[in-house]
Amino acid sequence: MDVILLERIAKLGQMGETVKVRDGYARNFLLPQGKALRANAANKSRFEAERATLEARNLERKSEAQQIAEKLDGKTFVVVRSAGETGQLYGSVAARDVVQVLADNGFTIGRNQVDMNNPVKTIGLHIVPLVLHADVNVKVTFNVARSADEAERQLKGEDLSSADAIYGIDEEAAAEAAEAAANDPDYLDEDGEGEDNA
Repeated sequence: MDVILLERIAKLGQMGETVKVRDGYARNFLLPQGKALRANAANKSRFEAERATLEARNLERKSEAQQIAEKLDGKTFVVVRSAGETGQLYGSVAARDVVQVLADNGFTIGRNQVDMNNPVKTIGLHIVPLVLHADVNVKVTFNVARSADEAERQLKGEDLSSADAIYGIDEEAAAEAAEAAANDPDYLDEDGEGEDNA
């Protein structure tokens, strides 16, 4: 189906262009959302008559999106979730969670503006792209952790995704102890267990 775009749409075209799209995409998304009109003579003349209004509205939306992007740029948001010893979440952080966290911090973002391919399923620092307008993108960091204290440690650069990091086991000290045990013939018996001095 041929449609006239009423705003710039990424990977499709600029405002005012007539593009060919799949019928379902036009009927289910572009037309109901007011992003396009069917390409016919009546709609072409309607678009030309309303072009100045549409361009002004588009510029206004773009400037609002840029203001929000400036406030969001470089921000980090903490998300506390339950996770296993390996850092695997007992659930996930999806687009709806991102929208909720941003709303709790005073930013109104639509779920369709969160550009996540897959939900976050591990603890750590995750960059989430937001598409606030066709021309305005921003990346926000989400610090997914088990607690606020753990989130602070992650911000300082600690890797908390392993059980050793969680419980404070020093990997170097553990390796040295294992090497010392391997070099001491009296430390382990044939079964691999400590010798019994009885």
